[in-house]
Amino acid sequence: MMKHSAIASACAAVLVAAVGQAHAAADYKGPNLKGETLTITCPWTGAEELNFKKVLGAFEKATGATVKHSCSQSSEQQIVIDIKAGSPSNISVFPQPGLAANMAAIGGLVPLGDKAKDWVKKNYAAGQSWADLGTYKDKAGKSQFYGLFYNVNVKSLVWYVPENFKEKGYKVPKTMEDLQALTKKIAADGGKAWCIGLGSDAATGWPGTDWVEDMMLRTQTPDVYDGWVNNTVKFNDKRVIEALDAYGWFAKNDAYVDGGAKAVATISFKDSPKGLFGTPPKCYMHRQASFIPAFFPEGKASEADFFYFPSFASKKLGNPVLGGGTIMTITKDSKAARAFMDYLQSSQAHEIWMGEDGFLTPLKTVDLAKYKTAAQRKQGEILLNATTFRFDGSDLMPGAVGAGSFWKGMVDFSSGKSAKEVADDIQKSWDAIK
Repeated sequence: MMKHSAIASACAAVLVAAVGQAHAAADYKGPNLKGETLTITCPWTGAEELNFKKVLGAFEKATGATVKHSCSQSSEQQIVIDIKAGSPSNISVFPQPGLAANMAAIGGLVPLGDKAKDWVKKNYAAGQSWADLGTYKDKAGKSQFYGLFYNVNVKSLVWYVPENFKEKGYKVPKTMEDLQALTKKIAADGGKAWCIGLGSDAATGWPGTDWVEDMMLRTQTPDVYDGWVNNTVKFNDKRVIEALDAYGWFAKNDAYVDGGAKAVATISFKDSPKGLFGTPPKCYMHRQASFIPAFFPEGKASEADFFYFPSFASKKLGNPVLGGGTIMTITKDSKAARAFMDYLQSSQAHEIWMGEDGFLTPLKTVDLAKYKTAAQRKQGEILLNATTFRFDGSDLMPGAVGAGSFWKGMVDFSSGKSAKEVADDIQKSWDAIK
């Protein structure tokens, strides 16, 4: 997706009880696979690929298998080509569930079975969400469980500079009501609460879609979000308009946003967080995913921190988390492939990469102390506290909508159109592709 290409260059304590799974307490001890070869197609390159190789090395050591992996930025296209040609790798790693679902529909994925699905529901925080995200219809139209998410990311974050909060006596909000009250307080004190920028060259508008997706999860139940993503809940449904307006409450008020509401559409998402670090700061908060420190001014990342983008206490929808992640699937069955999926259920398979950069997991049995940095650990805690997890909605929508009219609609919204007008325009684009 273009949204990901736009950010591809960038790259709170909770006790989790052990639940006694077979692999939780010790290193993985797999079957003897000496002489077996496991092939994997994956999307990771550079440092991420090196980290994944460490995970694969531990599997080889435990089983005696030989692992041959092929990682590239064009892995998605290669997976599709290989499946259609009848020569896929044993394991295929999809950066998005949508493409995995497409491959399941043509018989390209091997079902993992109800036992694996039940394991995910029991062992992942918000486990039902992850189980649902890995369940697709097969060639006959029957729903089957196909994939285990491994290495995910969190988008429901608000970045701030603690020293700025301390100077003004501001407290980190625990609820959306608190966040709205803080926004008003900052404005009353003569400051701007938010830095928001939607600019991203050909992908301009996508940061606004993330705001709306987070607001959908905070104003509506998960089933409404799911219906919205597949358009059984129309984009101009009053519940979607409510979420748009919930975003607009922050972004369309000149008193709350640095540069004013209409500047939001033209400010680059890369530049928008820089206002946090001014003296005095141009803004106090910036809602963005975990990658954004790559765009902070040089030497300033250590001054910033983040908190969970909170939910409305009044709506009682728990702690929803918006994010993304990669999903492991079997595309050519073998004893080694089954063993590898079993290996991914061990804490070890996650903790190896946790000790490096760029990895988060919803697995409840991991040792949080194994995360390399305090920021990773804190994001890991947010994942483990999640009651619902949902994948980035625009990435699951048809390209003409998710990477087209939805992006444009966010620019139009910032430029003065009402939520109803924007929602009607986007729904028309849905209708045009049916």
